[in-house]
Amino acid sequence: MQNLTLQKIMEQYIARAAIPNPPPLPLNSQHLSRRTTLFNRLFAAVYAAAILSLFYYHLTSLLKSPTSVSSFFVSISLFISDVVLAFLWATTQCNRMIPLRRREFPNNLKQLLKNDSDFPALDVFICTADPYKEPPINVINTALSVLAYDYPTTKISVYISDDGGSAVTLFAFMEAARFAAEWLPFCRKNHVVERNPEAFFESNQDLDSQSEKIKIMYAKMKIRIENILEKGKVGEEFINGEEERMILGKWTNSFTPRHHPTIIHVLLESSKNTDITGESLPNLIYVSRQKSETSRHNFKAGALNALLRVSATMSNAPIVLTLDCDTYSNDPQTPLRVLCYFMDPKVGTNCGYVQFPQRFHGISKDDVYGSEYMRLFIFNPIGMDGLLGPGYLGTGCFFVRRTFFGGPSTLEPPELPELHPSHVVQNSIRSRQVLDLAHLVARSDYEINTKWGSKLGFRYGSLVEDYFTAYLQKSEGWKSVFCNPNRAAFYGDAPMNLLDAVNQVKRWAIGLLEVTFSKYSPITFGVRSMGLLMGISYCHNAFWAFLCIPVTVYAFLPQLALLNGASVFPRVWDPWFSVYAFLFLGAYAQDLLEFLQEGSTFQKWWNDQRIWSVRALSSYFFASIEFSLKSLGISALGFNVTSKVVDQDQSKRYDQELFEFGAFSPMFLPMATAAIVNLVGFVGGLIGIWRSGGAWEEVFVQIFLAGFTVVNCLPLYEAMAFRKDGGKLPREITFLSLFLALLLCSFAAFFSSFN
Repeated sequence: MQNLTLQKIMEQYIARAAIPNPPPLPLNSQHLSRRTTLFNRLFAAVYAAAILSLFYYHLTSLLKSPTSVSSFFVSISLFISDVVLAFLWATTQCNRMIPLRRREFPNNLKQLLKNDSDFPALDVFICTADPYKEPPINVINTALSVLAYDYPTTKISVYISDDGGSAVTLFAFMEAARFAAEWLPFCRKNHVVERNPEAFFESNQDLDSQSEKIKIMYAKMKIRIENILEKGKVGEEFINGEEERMILGKWTNSFTPRHHPTIIHVLLESSKNTDITGESLPNLIYVSRQKSETSRHNFKAGALNALLRVSATMSNAPIVLTLDCDTYSNDPQTPLRVLCYFMDPKVGTNCGYVQFPQRFHGISKDDVYGSEYMRLFIFNPIGMDGLLGPGYLGTGCFFVRRTFFGGPSTLEPPELPELHPSHVVQNSIRSRQVLDLAHLVARSDYEINTKWGSKLGFRYGSLVEDYFTAYLQKSEGWKSVFCNPNRAAFYGDAPMNLLDAVNQVKRWAIGLLEVTFSKYSPITFGVRSMGLLMGISYCHNAFWAFLCIPVTVYAFLPQLALLNGASVFPRVWDPWFSVYAFLFLGAYAQDLLEFLQEGSTFQKWWNDQRIWSVRALSSYFFASIEFSLKSLGISALGFNVTSKVVDQDQSKRYDQELFEFGAFSPMFLPMATAAIVNLVGFVGGLIGIWRSGGAWEEVFVQIFLAGFTVVNCLPLYEAMAFRKDGGKLPREITFLSLFLALLLCSFAAFFSSFN
């Protein structure tokens, strides 16, 4: 019946559209900039011609009789690097051919949704895994922000997946359930827009007496939760009533994050629980699926599939919102914007999901780590929206539940009728029948001999379950929409130190490599199933890790050649020099233009272009190594949760735009070594020019590359030699990188003299 709600409203919209006077008001609009599209296509054609001419230059150079083994090695290395760069550039162009921008008109929904009963139900999934890396107070702020949506409360069900199985997390949500009875009516009465309590109180200092009362309640709740977190267990003095004592009593001495029974606890039920004004509260359910050391759990994808099944037994809403634990709602009208697409038959028929961009609060002024990921979260989705739609970004995404059960015209039925997307739940979510079934489908062995993870739900086989799931859904015939309103729909946390930032990208890159080298590779399967442009567009992320090849070559090889007096690029007055100059300046200028058009700044763009080379020499480089070792059966991949805990000193240095190194990690070695080699190469090159009487034309490109890298590496030099704080580069990394740089320079000199 709930799934019929979507269909029924679409039919009403179509019926109204057939009436000539008055026509129904539009729910959304779309705009394709002809000027931008024309410019992108013309520039792509010219740039492609320049790439082909560069390939011609490389091939003619290789076909000439090489003067030495070293010169041939240099030529073939540069050629391979340029081929990789050209391929990655081509994948980007697919997202520039049809850039589509949309706008929603949520006020026009009134013509379709006249009563609360007309609204389709909404299930919200929030995933957390470790209370010490993902503080429970942040998770409950995320939950409270969506519980307080401008949406009928009886239509909202929020499910918390606690994959760490922590009593502290459950206790935090018991506190949150009580606080919600005060917070939701406060938001309605005062028309609060920031419905994350922490964000609201931080941005509103001048509070009236009622707001001060709520703030004190929130502060006391926060203190209780943090005290419990520090102790690591819930003391008897914090337990309210026999029901809480019984559920918390399940945490026995044999209970571990990797081995424990299923725990499902209904914290709020809309048909029974009310706020202080007598209004119904949304459903709030805590879920910790069963864990067994003998069963595969499939990380976040497994947790989401458990929520899909548990929610199907309890509410089975036709719309599902997935959120990371730190991604809170910043706009209470976000679900209404989503309905502007799902309720429009012109869009919603095959629309599987609506994706919002990831936005981050607390980003440093100039985004020192490039954490906004403008290309990944803004530019690419806008471009993909003109094709079949954006990918799934892992959070801030509203799905049609039916999307997880086969293609639009080929339903893949689940093994139990109660899990079917059109199943109607008749019983109370606290009834024994519902809870028994929910516990059954959350068992660790439930998925054995089923299609979950392969044909049903979120897909297994990659650490990037978001990318892989949406990619396969597109191949089945689903489309998607990118919704990018002026007011950010969601805000999340960004890493505040370099190690967390590069580790996060390394995990993504490994997962993408798993897709690239599978039977579902976008270059083959994707192109066949989705068409050329969409398939190549998905290649852009899938082949991320390959960027480490050209960046490593260009970070070391020309500079080492420069130290040995060898020229590897055309002279300044050679016509081929203009090709290199155009390719370099054209790519950077177009990238900068896109940043500025989106309202960003030059300094943010500069930091972004610097960080992608840092990721190439750390995240992508080590992702390639780990994936290769795993493919050979030498090591197994794990899933490391990115810490959301904020250290005050670290936060201060982040606001000062200082690179935060701190802990030792081998991932810092390549970038530190490259920084030293380029500095030595730049100085050595200038000395060589001075000694030769000013003959700079032959080595200008190498000098420029070394100098450009040196400027990019200024934060590294500062962390190596001048900083004394806790975020400086570890001394071991500095010494090891000096040793490696010396070794490389010595080897290059020996190799050059040998030839």
